[in-house]
Amino acid sequence: MLFDDYGFLQKKTASATVDMGPLLDMVFILLIFFVITTNFNRQTGVEVQKPKAQSAVSQGSKTIMVGITQEGAIHIHGRQVTADGLEQILAREISQRPDATVVIVGDRGSTLGRSVEVMDLCAKAGVTKVSIAADAEQ
Repeated sequence: MLFDDYGFLQKKTASATVDMGPLLDMVFILLIFFVITTNFNRQTGVEVQKPKAQSAVSQGSKTIMVGITQEGAIHIHGRQVTADGLEQILAREISQRPDATVVIVGDRGSTLGRSVEVMDLCAKAGVTKVSIAADAEQ
């Protein structure tokens, strides 16, 4: 038993501690999991069903993705734009990276006319390399 200076009995108290080691281990494991499973490809920001093609090939990292939804809406860098807005964005991108390729990611149900319109806007903006995205047939 412990007595203080005045002769009173003191209780021995245990201090509670939290070990941060296992918590940090779990945080790092989750961080590694999310870094490995995350797709860092820059996409159009809109979900489309690409058509299939036997001659589909992968493009490099210097690509500008332009999406066309089934309804005909145009998307670039994750946001919907008008035809004039697309032309301005493409002109700005091409002035910074003249060797960039524009890839049109059109939905399978979108009209051919809308894809041709986007290709025409690319030509007006000074884009020299334009391609249409497709999934490889298996």
